Order: sequence, then C-alpha cells, then structure tokens
Amino acid sequence: MTEQEGGAASDEGGRASSLWKPSNLELQRRKIRSDQNRRNIMIATISSFLVLGTLAAVLVTSPGWKSLTDTFFAWAYGFEILPKVILGFTTNILLTVIAASCVSVFGLILALTRTSRSPALTPFRLLATVYVDVFRGVPMLLIILLVGFGIPALRLPGLTRNVMVLGTTAVIITYSAYVAEVLRSGILTVHPSQRAAARSLGLTNFQTLRHVVLPQALRRVTPPLLNDLVSLIKDTGLVSILGVTDAVRAAQISSSRSFNYTPYVMAALLFLLLTVPLTRFTDHTMRKAIQRQNAQGLA
Repeated sequence: MTEQEGGAASDEGGRASSLWKPSNLELQRRKIRSDQNRRNIMIATISSFLVLGTLAAVLVTSPGWKSLTDTFFAWAYGFEILPKVILGFTTNILLTVIAASCVSVFGLILALTRTSRSPALTPFRLLATVYVDVFRGVPMLLIILLVGFGIPALRLPGLTRNVMVLGTTAVIITYSAYVAEVLRSGILTVHPSQRAAARSLGLTNFQTLRHVVLPQALRRVTPPLLNDLVSLIKDTGLVSILGVTDAVRAAQISSSRSFNYTPYVMAALLFLLLTVPLTRFTDHTMRKAIQRQNAQGLA
C-alpha cells in the first residue's frame, strides 16, 4: 500500500469515526446508569446525614455532655500544654525509626531461617519457630514489663538500665515476630518454578533469593507491612509505663497536675496526624497491588 492509499484509508476511518453515533439502546443504558448513580448518591447522603446526625444529637443532648467537654476538650488548656506533648511525641518518632529499622532486619532473618531448607539450619528453624510463637502469643505490654524490670533485676555488669533502650528492645522483640510471619508468608507465595528457573540460569541460592524471590515477596506484602508500621507507631506509647517521657507520658504528667484529660486528646491528635496519612497510603498501595494482580490475571 502506498503512502497516498494509506492516507486515504486513515481519512476514511477518521470520517467514519466522526460520523458514528451511539444507538438508542446505548443512550438508554447510559441514562439508566446515570439515574442509578444519582439515586445511589442521594441514598448515601441521606443515610449518612441520618446516622451521623442521630449520633451527634445523642451526644450533645446527653446529661454529661457539658462535663465531658470541660474535662476532655478544654482547647485553651490543650494548646497551652501542646509544646510539652509535641516534645514527648518526638520520642515516639525516634523510637519508631529505631524499632522499624531493627525489626526489618531481625524479621527478615527470622523469615529466611524459617523458610530455609538446609538440614544444618534445623535447630535454628526450631528456635525461630518457638520465638515467633512465644512473642506473638504474649501481649506486648507484658513483654515491656518483663524486659524493663527483669533485665535490670539481673544486675549483670554491662547491661543497661536505660528505660528508653529497654522499652525499645521490648518493642523490637515483639514486632520482629509479627513481621517475620508477614515476610515468611510473602516468600511462600513465590511459586517454586521461579526458584527452578533462576537455578537453571546458573544463579546460586543466594542470588536466587536476592534477585528473584525477595523482590516478589516484598512487593506482595508491602500493604501488611505498612499496617504493621502504623501499629508500631501507636504501640511506642506503651513504653511510657517504664517512665519514658513520650507523648503519652507527657500528657499523663500534665493531666495529673490539673485533673483535666485534654492532654490525652492532644496526644491522640498527634498520633492521628501521623497514622491517618500512612493508613491512606496503605490503602492506596493495596488498591494498586490488586489492580496489578487483576491486570496480570493473578486475582
């Protein structure tokens, strides 16, 4: 076909597409879909207004509403002590950064140990399994108490008595077990044919793990790992029971002086400012992962 014939064919195709009009049946379908969307939006709006309005009315008209607002929502006092709570919140952020870094390393080591097939690593697999079972089954509050008060009670030379270090250690011990299981599930979802293909290309076990298995596993478990990070941010507030001056402890000190619980509300708002955007990012990441799987025909 010559260039002139090709240009003429494209012109005819453009004219045909410009002359195309939807049929009456298609127009009716579009109208029905539009009407359904408008109706759904109207129903959702009315339902939300009724439910939320009823809840608000119940709260505002309750007998203790005035006392509740004076005790928990004294905003003038809240903004007065806010700098102290923010200073304590920096400790929570520091604990989160340190704990998240250590947990990612220890959790990966545990996951790789549990998924290894080497007979020589059998005792380490048993120890890793016991570790995960124990520290996933015991509440973290108890782990913090046991580590925070148990290690100093040993009176061994060289062991720290710093409550911040002990509290962070307890958080790392607990979350390493959770993250290890998340990573292990991601590794197990990689089909064995991937390993076989990598080995057939001449890759060693380590190279197969590094370049084939782990990239796929980490991509699949990113949303649950982000959820664990959100939980980690919140649970750093538990170290306050050891005396660490974080946001929760700073709020507790201010509340004990005034018998007003607004500082706790301010601390909660600081946590929300950090966790809500991360939660929305987690949801966005999960939607992208689902769309990618659907596009590949995996879900």
